[in-house]
Amino acid sequence: MRITRDKVNKLAHTVADTLADIKEVDFLEDRNTIRQEARKVLDQLFAEEMKIDQAARLKISSQRRIIQEGTQEWDILYRKYYNEEVRRLGI
Repeated sequence: MRITRDKVNKLAHTVADTLADIKEVDFLEDRNTIRQEARKVLDQLFAEEMKIDQAARLKISSQRRIIQEGTQEWDILYRKYYNEEVRRLGI
């Protein structure tokens, strides 16, 4: 799933704001630095998810016969291959 830069920034702001509202959390850095780090982590997570998605789609497309996206069979195979990739990467 592709998420726009603006949406990732919004998520990073929400993470920083939520952490700032927790009494037990003290920032050692300013809020903007926390937001930037949250953005880096989110970018990494979304990049990993995209790799997993591409690997699952590649496995489906390499089947002997053509399986149309959107069909029940495609959905089942996608979930199966997606979960295999997640397990393989140890996530």
